[in-house]
Amino acid sequence: MRRKIRNTSLNYKILVVDDEVGIIDSLTVVLKRSGYDVVGVTDPLEAVEKIRSEHFDLMVLDYLMYPIHGDKVVETIREFNSELYILLLTGHKDLAPPLETIKALDIQSYCEKSDRFDQLLLLVESGIKSISQMRTIKKFRDGLNKILQAVPKIYSLQPIDSIMEEILTEIMPLVDSKNAFILVDDTTDIIDENKSIFKGIGKYKAEITHFMEMLSPTLMEHIGYARISQQIVHLEEGVIFPLNNEFKQTIGVIYVESKNIEDGIKLLEIYTSQAASSINNAFLHSLVNMKNDELNKTYDQLKLRYMDTIEVLRLAVDAKDIYTRGHSDRVAYYAVKIGEAAGLSSQDMETLRISGIFHDIGKIGTADDILLKTEKLTTRELIEIQKHPLKGARILSAVSMFKDVVPVVKCHHERVDGTGYPEGLRGDEIPLLARIISVSDAFDAMMSDRLYRTKLNLKDARQQLIMGAGTQFDSDVVSMFVELIDGFGFNEMMRETAATYE
Repeated sequence: MRRKIRNTSLNYKILVVDDEVGIIDSLTVVLKRSGYDVVGVTDPLEAVEKIRSEHFDLMVLDYLMYPIHGDKVVETIREFNSELYILLLTGHKDLAPPLETIKALDIQSYCEKSDRFDQLLLLVESGIKSISQMRTIKKFRDGLNKILQAVPKIYSLQPIDSIMEEILTEIMPLVDSKNAFILVDDTTDIIDENKSIFKGIGKYKAEITHFMEMLSPTLMEHIGYARISQQIVHLEEGVIFPLNNEFKQTIGVIYVESKNIEDGIKLLEIYTSQAASSINNAFLHSLVNMKNDELNKTYDQLKLRYMDTIEVLRLAVDAKDIYTRGHSDRVAYYAVKIGEAAGLSSQDMETLRISGIFHDIGKIGTADDILLKTEKLTTRELIEIQKHPLKGARILSAVSMFKDVVPVVKCHHERVDGTGYPEGLRGDEIPLLARIISVSDAFDAMMSDRLYRTKLNLKDARQQLIMGAGTQFDSDVVSMFVELIDGFGFNEMMRETAATYE
């Protein structure tokens, strides 16, 4: 506890008032050793003027002084300052002011002088705790008042861009922050339910290209997790708040960059719930408040830049291992071919294609020594590599444009017999598109050289798929793919793949 007090004591300023210089010097040394900012004076009238002109959190005050006693000092101070925490000292118990006087003057603590300062230091630390609690209460009270004042502004019918900036502006003082952004979905079907926009403030008040460069893979993953779990995510540099509407749906996130955010967490929770409703309300009036083409331009720019960012990450994954280079493109190609054979819709085909390209995006956070290991993985390493479907799903969940892709990426290592990962789904619990990616992924892996083994020939790879049907793979998907290999010809498929992704 003492260590904790020392870590925070530099935020508190103490005034020591005693007409004995020796007492001032001794107390100053003891309190400064504990990390407090200490000022000492011997004149009680000077102490009153210091309190009037400077900010102090706590005053250690001697009772018997000249020209006025401590009770008169407190009486004068209380005329203009009711919040100062006062600890009264006396050298003689019998000469201390009566209890009624101590209560009437709101003197919070009392201590007899001693050659040892242990008791005094404990009382100071107790006082600092009380001051800290009062600071929190005051901050919460002031924050609630600001929220009440801000709510009418963010609910007013104005452009969505202005409302989002207003929300960020109101958040900043609640948590002593300068940098934040909102990433939010269009919650109506006026334009496209899978479109997102952003607004930044501080260093995040940037063009979309620069903004996307600031989103590290880790931050993107955490944004996705906040959206999926509908929970606040604490990071070293800040906090991500999911924006949940009245239907318990997450329509976006607010990221606030601050290292001093704990006291403001509850305030931000209250405010972000109001912010989500106001944004939802703004979208309902979007055609009134913002031109359709302006919304489309904002949406399309974000989609393009986010796709570019994901593509860079995907290529970074490929670059980690020359043996798997081009793997994602081939998986996407095989998956689309299976989708065509299954008669899927054009929308499902596009989802399949994107899922194939980005199915291993979660490996961006996996250490090279695990990805490139030639020996058998340890249990710890296996657990780490098996996290990549979830990591990939979280990265893609950051914006709504990948909403349909997320469950495919998340489930592409599930097995129909229920022994897969990350959730051990079985049979039809696994999305059909994920079952298609699973077969495509496994086939290309078998047909590619790896650090730990050479590739299989076509006949053996085909046989492995058939043997895995009904346990690892969906039997119908395997049947369709085997027919494609036999009918269309694997070599022809490979030439088409190269032509498509060259």
